[in-house]
Amino acid sequence: MTPRKPPRAVVLLGAQRFEPTLGAAVAEIGAEAPIATITAGWQERETEDQELDAHLGGHTVNLRIWERAERVFRADRELHHAHRQRQEMLRLRQDFYRVRIEHELSASQVIQNRKAPPEVLEVERDTTLRAMRDLDEWHIAECARIRDDFEAAYRPLARDAVAKERREIEAILRDARTIAIAGGHVAALLNRMQLFGVETLIDGHALLGWSAGAMVLAERLVVFHDSPPQGPGAAEVLDRGLGILPGVVALPDPETRLLLEDRARMSFMARRFAPSLCMALPAGARVTRGDGLWQGAHGILVLRPDGTHGSL
Repeated sequence: MTPRKPPRAVVLLGAQRFEPTLGAAVAEIGAEAPIATITAGWQERETEDQELDAHLGGHTVNLRIWERAERVFRADRELHHAHRQRQEMLRLRQDFYRVRIEHELSASQVIQNRKAPPEVLEVERDTTLRAMRDLDEWHIAECARIRDDFEAAYRPLARDAVAKERREIEAILRDARTIAIAGGHVAALLNRMQLFGVETLIDGHALLGWSAGAMVLAERLVVFHDSPPQGPGAAEVLDRGLGILPGVVALPDPETRLLLEDRARMSFMARRFAPSLCMALPAGARVTRGDGLWQGAHGILVLRPDGTHGSL
């Protein structure tokens, strides 16, 4: 098989609903029509993309990844059953991992409030940090094992129903040299893209992703919310991503999901996921990765180990 070219450019953007910057980003990288869109994270609403199409001048073609997956599952009941079993196993693993992560977070909060010499507290905080990083790596490995076992047992790309849809996707991508990946339900988006091996069809394309669409481009997905209704939450590694943009943890919607002024919390997050760069993507933000360099950063916030945050 002829090796495919890496992406021509990868653009990460903040949420697009109220402050769309996608059109400006498309113009900035010189993308030509048509533009392929992936809105599988919207699930059943996948084709409700009229605003997105209008924003891009009416020059989009929706790959309809969600719809294609539903068609595959209707045609191949064995694959559908195996896929559901795999997803249930991944959910169970996530539940048990969450219990352990929350336990470590609770311990960290208790330690933070204890009276002790600074050097003792620093050692204890580092011990908690290492424990959480070990849990993250263990969880990623378990998710990878479950997915790899499924691939080996069922070889979805070789099955007739999947292969037919994949050929159609590939034909569209031969004409559309730019792919825009919308947000929505991040697990649904990742799973549907992986079902068709979309990441292996990139051949010098330009990629633009926002919200969940930015998250899936990284090598691992981190879900987070510092102030949910039920109380302070622990950031969780959800799974490995597509790995197109290594060394980055994409953190969309930081305005509502991160306590950016809590320096201790931001420091812990930055150090936990190091050496990856924790990159917060507020509405209106965007940045391009091309030729191995970050370019044209607008409004991007990078979490630093000292708990501060600043521009890229």
